[in-house]
Amino acid sequence: MSTQQHKGISIKTLLVWLVTALAIAAVIALPIWIKNKNAGNPQNGSRGGGPGSGQATPVGVATARVGNMDVTLNALGTVTARFTATVKPRVDGLLLRVLFAEGQAVKAGNVLAEIDPEPFKIQLEQAEGQLARDQALLMNARLDLERYRGLLAKDSIAKQQVDTQEALVRQYEGTVKTDRAAVDNARLQLEYTRVTAPISGRIGLRLIDPGNMVHASDATGLAVITQTRPIDIVFSIPEQDLADVITATRSGPQLEVTAYDRDNKAQLATGKLLTIDNQIDVSTGTVKLKAEFANDDQSLFPNQFVNTRLHVKTLQDVVLAPTAAVQRGTRGTYCYIVNPDGGSQAGSGERGKAQPEATVDLRLIKLGPADDNMAVILEGIHAGEQVVIDGTDRLRQDAKIVLIDAEERARIQNAGTKEGGGKEKGTGKGDGSGKRGGKGGKGDSAAATDGGSRS
Repeated sequence: MSTQQHKGISIKTLLVWLVTALAIAAVIALPIWIKNKNAGNPQNGSRGGGPGSGQATPVGVATARVGNMDVTLNALGTVTARFTATVKPRVDGLLLRVLFAEGQAVKAGNVLAEIDPEPFKIQLEQAEGQLARDQALLMNARLDLERYRGLLAKDSIAKQQVDTQEALVRQYEGTVKTDRAAVDNARLQLEYTRVTAPISGRIGLRLIDPGNMVHASDATGLAVITQTRPIDIVFSIPEQDLADVITATRSGPQLEVTAYDRDNKAQLATGKLLTIDNQIDVSTGTVKLKAEFANDDQSLFPNQFVNTRLHVKTLQDVVLAPTAAVQRGTRGTYCYIVNPDGGSQAGSGERGKAQPEATVDLRLIKLGPADDNMAVILEGIHAGEQVVIDGTDRLRQDAKIVLIDAEERARIQNAGTKEGGGKEKGTGKGDGSGKRGGKGGKGDSAAATDGGSRS
């Protein structure tokens, strides 16, 4: 082979290897170039605020502070009348009159109804007549006994006759005593024809009308009286909270209990814890408590369903943070803390005000008692640190954030929704700006719509 032919083959081999190397380099570099291009486009639809993103997520923040926290136990309760009594007749007879108005407040001893008393008057007269007859017989027997004793002293009669007379006197005395009891019973039956209130309270609806026969054995009675001032509420708490309640009751005054309506919004009344049940319900793991309420305004009604809040104690000088800042995940309870490394100015608000940019730190915390607004932070957060309360769903460790208020964040979200809605007509190309997601091309316009909705 000549030198020229060998030289030509070497050049061709070199060119093949060069083309192959360029192709391999292009295959390797193309994904990196596409990734860098998408990362530089703020409307590419990726989530902002992550550690690998160049965007700053707009968030709302609040400052943890030192304060006092009321520890309360929330429970469902039922309003229970202090006393409940069914007004029943104690004798049988015809109901002549009803002397109460439905729903009125009555006092113990007030006459509520009247039963026909005539049959009981006759019975009383019969008993009194029998008593008078037996009293006369007793008096005569006593006189005879005195005579017999005088004759016995003169030895004019036998001793047996005197003993017989003494037995007769004692017999009449027993009879008179029985008659007196019969008179008292007849008089009591006559008194029972006037039906009185057994307790003080509020009387309910009338259960029987005048003109009907009533009996002492009737189950319904005439009406029901409930004592509503004061009134009680019975509610249950978990057994693990019982120790705190017992400790609080022993170390201080009566615990305060507040009653709210069914929606747990309107406060109905405030009372005091009255007592704790003597055993735990093993089927539910709860223990019953009873609270007393004055109920002067009649805001609580028997058998009413209420929400109760038992104030157990007040924690003094603890670190408080908004409940909205508390997040929960697989690692436990955590918050996003604003790192004090900001300083650069990024973005502008609605009125052209520059907003400070910073990063966040995902910090595990130990949570204490909490309510609807604030939570006690036992460990993990110090007073004065800023916590993220709005926009936490788009944050990660070391994510960039821009601090804005709630109004500004709502404006940004609304603007992103409108721009990504795809209502404007596209050109068919879709440049990813979020404004051309309508009738444009099927490729870039879809990304533009997604990017606009996630701004």
